[in-house]
Amino acid sequence: MNATPSPAPAQTKAVLADLATRFAQRAAAYDRSGEIATDNLDDVRAAGLLGLTIARADGGLGGGLRQIVEVIGTLAKGDPTTALIVGMHYLQHAVIAKATNWPQAARRQVIETALHEGALINALRVEPELGTPSRGGLPGTRITWVDGKPRLNGRKIYSTGSTALRWGTVWAATDEATPRVGQVLVDLTLPGVSIERSWNQMGMRATGSHTVVFDNVELPDTALVDLRAPEEWHTRDGSLVVGHVLAIACLYDGVARAARDWLITFLHERVPTALGKPLATLPRFQTLLGEIDALLMVNESLIETALTKAESGHYPPHEANLAKYVVTENAIKSVELGLAAIGNPALSQDSPLERHYRNVLCARIHTPQADVALAAAGKVALDTGR
Repeated sequence: MNATPSPAPAQTKAVLADLATRFAQRAAAYDRSGEIATDNLDDVRAAGLLGLTIARADGGLGGGLRQIVEVIGTLAKGDPTTALIVGMHYLQHAVIAKATNWPQAARRQVIETALHEGALINALRVEPELGTPSRGGLPGTRITWVDGKPRLNGRKIYSTGSTALRWGTVWAATDEATPRVGQVLVDLTLPGVSIERSWNQMGMRATGSHTVVFDNVELPDTALVDLRAPEEWHTRDGSLVVGHVLAIACLYDGVARAARDWLITFLHERVPTALGKPLATLPRFQTLLGEIDALLMVNESLIETALTKAESGHYPPHEANLAKYVVTENAIKSVELGLAAIGNPALSQDSPLERHYRNVLCARIHTPQADVALAAAGKVALDTGR
C-alpha cells in the first residue's frame, strides 16, 4: 500500500469529518462485540493519515502536536477506540522521529512498513505485577542472551490495538548483573508472540487492549533500540509527556462533544404528549446545554493554551498533566449532566449516550491519573518538588 499524498488543510477537515461520521455509524456494533474496528483503521490508511507524524524527509506528513490533537479529537467523536489506537501510533512515530539511539535499520523498517503497508505500532509497557511504569519499578519482561542472540520473555497487559499491531515497543529489562531498562522493538508476527484475549472492560471496549505474551522470542540485535541504566529514564522528554497527555485529553473531549450532539438531537426530537412540543423548548434543558457548553468551552480554551505553550517549548509537564485532569473531568461532568437530565433513555444500551458515558469514564485510568497530576502540581506550588 503506497502512502496517499497529504491533503490540503481544508480537505483534511472534510476528510476527518467524513471519517468520524462513518465511525459513529459502526461504533455501537464494535462496542457490543469488543472487536477492533478494522474497517475504521482501513479507512484511516486509505485517507493517507498513518504517516501524520513521520517526518517529511522520511516520506511522511511531518505533522506535530497540533495536527495530532485535531485528528484524534475529531475521530474520537465518531469512535474513540479507533482514535486511541491511531493516536498511540502517532505518538510512537513522534518518539522515533526524535530518537537518537535507535539503529537506522530498525527505524527505517518501522517507517517503511507504516507508509507502504499501513503497519501500526504501539508501546507495550504495563505488566500484571508492575502495573504502569510511570509509577516506577523494574519490568518483569526480560531480555536474555542465548548463543549470543537476544531473546524476550514476559507479558504485557492493556496492550491497546494488540491484534491490529505489527510492531510493539516493549518496555523490558536485561538479565545482566547490572540491568539495563528500555525499549525493545518487536515484530509481533514473530514466533513466540501470542495474544491472550483478556480485555473485557466496561468502556473503550473495542480498543483490543489484550495481553501480549512473549515466549522465548528470538530478536535481531537491531531490536534493542534504546536500553539505558534505570536512573537515566527518570528524566523524561517533556515534549513527549505533553504529547501523550494532550492526545488523551482531546480524545475524551471528543467523546463529550459526541454526547452533546446526540443530546441536542434527542431534545429536539422528543415531544412528550403532555407537553406537546420538543423538550428543547424548555428553559430547564436550555440551561442544561448552557452548563455543558461552558464546560466544553473551558476545554477548548485550555487545549488551545496548552498547544500554544507546547509549541513555544515552555510548557512544564506538571502543567500539561493538570490540563489533562481538568479537560477529562470536564468531559465526564458534561456527559453526566445529560445522563442525569433525561433519565432512562440515557441508560438504555440502545442509546449512544450510555456508550459515551462508559467510554468517557475511562479517562480517569489513563496516565497521568488524578493523584499523580495533582500531587506533582502541588509539590511545584509548594516548592518541594526540586
